[in-house]
Amino acid sequence: MIKLRIKLALFNLLSKVIFTIAFLLFMPWLIERINLIQVDSDLIEKREKVIDLISRAGIEPFVVSDSGNVFGSFNILKEEYVSLERIDQSEDLNFIEVTPRIIEGEEIEYRVLNYSFMVDGNMYLLEVGKSLDSILHTRKNINKVMLVFLVFIILITFLTDLQYTRVLLKPLDRITAKLKGISNPSIFDTTPLETTTSDFASLDSAIREMMAHIDELFRKEKEITVNISHELLTPISVLRSKLENILMQKKLSYDISEKIEESLKTLHRLQSLVNSLLLIARIESRQYLKEDTVSVDAVLSEIISELEPIAEDAGLTLRQETFDNFQFKAANRSLIFSMFYNIVNNGIKNTPSGGEVVISSHWQNKHFLVTIADSGTGISDEQMKILFSRFRTRLDISSNNTGIGLAISKSIADFHEIEINVTSEMQKGTSFSFMFPENS
Repeated sequence: MIKLRIKLALFNLLSKVIFTIAFLLFMPWLIERINLIQVDSDLIEKREKVIDLISRAGIEPFVVSDSGNVFGSFNILKEEYVSLERIDQSEDLNFIEVTPRIIEGEEIEYRVLNYSFMVDGNMYLLEVGKSLDSILHTRKNINKVMLVFLVFIILITFLTDLQYTRVLLKPLDRITAKLKGISNPSIFDTTPLETTTSDFASLDSAIREMMAHIDELFRKEKEITVNISHELLTPISVLRSKLENILMQKKLSYDISEKIEESLKTLHRLQSLVNSLLLIARIESRQYLKEDTVSVDAVLSEIISELEPIAEDAGLTLRQETFDNFQFKAANRSLIFSMFYNIVNNGIKNTPSGGEVVISSHWQNKHFLVTIADSGTGISDEQMKILFSRFRTRLDISSNNTGIGLAISKSIADFHEIEINVTSEMQKGTSFSFMFPENS
């Protein structure tokens, strides 16, 4: 996945590259035309200087200096020359051509300006020439300069576009930062976004309205859950008390006593379910305090000590690997205990005899990681999709499991900003990883 600012910058870069390629294809002809125009302009400028000099000094100082009524001058590298000679024809000449000239016995190709004019009844021909080699050299220099200039412009504009899009999309980054890691809409920052872009302002407003609506729905759901749970606990307690009193009567038959005990077991499961719902509702409404500094290795050791007899009765091995010492600050110890307890207990219940449940912890980069892995039946892809959903994740429907233990662990993890990752392979086992927040 590529960030939007990078996509925008790459699009601008691509458009510039396409333009540059087209320009490079067109550039040789363009530079040649510009170069020739410049050379012709220089030739005309030199012609005007010579004509001005003749008009001030006269023709005699030039033509009499040579016995053949011809005056010639060229620089030491023979890149330029000026020639003045008397001609017999009366036709006016004023054109530029490419033609060879012999200077000191060497034939050199020149771009020559031919210009005729009359002085004291005599016609003279003025030639101002520039060698093609010097013209080609100049063109190559122009090519190099333009290529360097193009590369420089492309680089500068790309960096400028990248910086501009970064500044332009800052409001989007702030919106993303506000949404990232939000486990409960009640803690969403509802401060209006400061931006001059109407699109981002509309997006921020829509998200704030959506979060407020979701928070209201969650609040109503929690209220309903809490109210129903409280209302259920009273009749459950009454029924439990009455059934226990009946069970204490000595004249009850064995069949009736057995049915009452089954009813008490059902009431116990119902009471556990209601208490679990209340626990989740209180966690999600953030009614628990996070004032403890929890030694994670101590909690895990306590859980192993408590569940080890159950694992041994089931023919399992519950073992711990290296525990790194980690003090989790600003936490609720009882909730942390319940989070790990549910996962370990779930692993024991879903691992056949002869298997094992392994608990380990270590540092990974700057995060503390706890892993609980079992060699049980595994979790299918369909179950993985609803793994932390309430009442839908019972792996053994014949057991007394309410299917809410994983949901409780997930709520506790979200409450403490702990990230849970699950990997599983059918008939080979499941691994739960708990990654604690950085600098916690």
